[in-house]
Amino acid sequence: MKTHLLPAIIAFLLLGCQVKPQKPTLRQADFYTEDQGKAELAKLEKMYTTKAEWETRKALLKTCILEGMNLSPLPKRTPLNAVIGEKRVYDGYSVENVYFESIPGFYLCGNLYRPLDQSVKHPAVLCPHGHFGGKELGDFGRFRPDQQKRCATFARMGAVVFSYNMFAYGENIRQLNDSAVIEKPNEKNIGIHNDTPLALTMQTWNSIRALDFLETLPEVDLSKIAVTGASGGGTQTFLLAALDDRISVSIPVVMVSCYFYGGCGCESGLPIHQSTKHFTNNAEIASMIAPKPLLMISDGSDWTKNEPLVEFPFIKRTFGFYGAEDKVENVHFANAKHNYNAEKRVPVYAFLAKHLGLNLAAVSDSSGLIDESKSVLEPAESLLSFSSQKPLPANALFGLEAIENALKSLQKK
Repeated sequence: MKTHLLPAIIAFLLLGCQVKPQKPTLRQADFYTEDQGKAELAKLEKMYTTKAEWETRKALLKTCILEGMNLSPLPKRTPLNAVIGEKRVYDGYSVENVYFESIPGFYLCGNLYRPLDQSVKHPAVLCPHGHFGGKELGDFGRFRPDQQKRCATFARMGAVVFSYNMFAYGENIRQLNDSAVIEKPNEKNIGIHNDTPLALTMQTWNSIRALDFLETLPEVDLSKIAVTGASGGGTQTFLLAALDDRISVSIPVVMVSCYFYGGCGCESGLPIHQSTKHFTNNAEIASMIAPKPLLMISDGSDWTKNEPLVEFPFIKRTFGFYGAEDKVENVHFANAKHNYNAEKRVPVYAFLAKHLGLNLAAVSDSSGLIDESKSVLEPAESLLSFSSQKPLPANALFGLEAIENALKSLQKK
C-alpha cells in the first residue's frame, strides 16, 4: 500500500462510520399498547415524587413541546386587525362573525357568542373543534350542532365564547386550496391539508392568538378563561392549557390517553412527545395545567376507555403535589361513543359553573335539568365571514408553503 494514500483512506473510512442524523420519533395513533402506556406512566411516577421535581419536569416539557412544534422562539405577535361582524340577538346571548390575522395574511375565522349584559366582566371560553365530518358544511367544525349548542349555552350562562376554525377548516379551506368552495367542504379537501405537520404548528399558534383576541375585549375577565374541545379539539385543549398560562380551566373531551397520540398530523405530526431531551404522553401533558381545574370526559368506545382507572389516578397524583386533588375530575360514560353530545355537555356546564362562577340556573328547567332549547342553531352559511360571495382580503396567503414561510419570517431574530 502506498503510504501517501493512507490519509485519504482513513478519511474515507471515518466518513463511512459517521452516524447519520436520526429522524425525530413521532408518537402517532396507537404508538403503544394499553399495557405499554400504563408501564410508561409507572416509569414517570418514579421520575418525580415532589412538587419541586414536577415543576422542573414541567418546565422541560414546555420547552421541548414548543421546540417540537416549531414554535421556539414564538413568532412575533403582529396586529390582529380583528373585524367583528353584525350582531344577531337571541334569548340571553348574541352571535357575531369574527376574523383576524393570526399572522399577516392568514385569517383565523370564528364566531363570538356573548351574554347580552355588557356592563360587567365575564369569564371566557375558547372552543376548538374536532375532526367530525359529514356531507354538508353544517357537519364540519364550528358549524356542527353540538358546537353551536354548547357555545350558545355557555354564553347564556354568562361567558364570552369564541368558537374558531382548526387549520384547513371553514373559510381556511380556500387558503389551502384556491379552487375549493368554502360552502362545499368534504373530508378529502379538508383532511389533505389538516393532516400535515404545519397544521399542529398553526393550530397552536392560532389558539394563542385567539387568547390575544379575547384580551382585546373589554368585557372579558382575563383571570377566568377556559378551553374545551373534543377529539382533535381535545388535543388542542390540553396543549394550549399546558403551554399558555392564561388558561384557567381545561376540559379535554374524549381524548386524554397514555397510549394513543392522535391520528392526525395536527395532533402528532411533529416531535412534541419525544426527542433527544424528553419523552411524554398526552396524559402527562394534560396534567401540566395543575393545580388549575381540569375536567376530563371519557367514554367506553375509544382510547379513553381506561381513563377512570389509569390516566385519571396518574393525573390526580400530580394535582396532589399542590394539595389540589379536588380540582381535577373525570366523568366517564362507559356505554357512550366518541363525541361531545348532550350527556357529555351536562357535566361540563356544571364544572364551569363551579370554577368560573357561571350561572347554571340560567340554562336549567324547573326540575333542575339542563335545557338547551333556547340555544339557537344557525345555518352554517350564516356563520361564515368569507364565502363565494365574499372573497378573502387581497393580502390573503394561499398554500402551505406561503403560510409556513410567513410564519418563519416572524421567528427571525
